[in-house]
Order: sequence, then structure tokens, then C-alpha cells
Amino acid sequence: MEGFGQLPLLIMMLLAFYLILILPQTRRAKKEKKFISALKKGDMVVTKSGMHGRVLEVNDNNNTCILETMAGKIKFDRSAISLEMSSKIIKK
Repeated sequence: MEGFGQLPLLIMMLLAFYLILILPQTRRAKKEKKFISALKKGDMVVTKSGMHGRVLEVNDNNNTCILETMAGKIKFDRSAISLEMSSKIIKK
């Protein structure tokens, strides 16, 4: 009977943990997944390593895309494209 006084505190801590850590991460993951699936030819993107380029070709079979950079054409995995960095150059 004495332990039930701590139950509401535990529930509030778990709710705060969910709202502060888990919910924003899942929202970010959904936005990134939507961005990667919406890539099309001609989009300007930045990879997570900082490589800037324009999408030349998107291959849905193996989740890759070919980027045209100043160094030439480079094949990247679609998961290597950064949503945050790409959205900064799109706004300019």
C-alpha cells in the first residue's frame, strides 16, 4: 500500500521521457523518410559528409541515387543524404 504513492510520479516521469526524447525523434525520422522517398531528378542535396550535388538519377531498386558534383558523378546511398543540410540550401 505504501508503494502506490510513487506510482503517479513514475507515470509522470515516463510520460515526460516519452514527450521529450521519443516523440521528437520519431517525428524527425518520419520527415527524413518522407524527404528521401520524395527525391527526384534535379533536386539539390547535401550528403551527411558535406558533399553538395544535384540528383541525376534515383534508383528505387537498391535505394541509391547518382549525384552530379564538381568532381563528377558519384553514386550514393539515399540514406546518406541529409535532410537538415539539404533544406538549408533549398531555402537560399
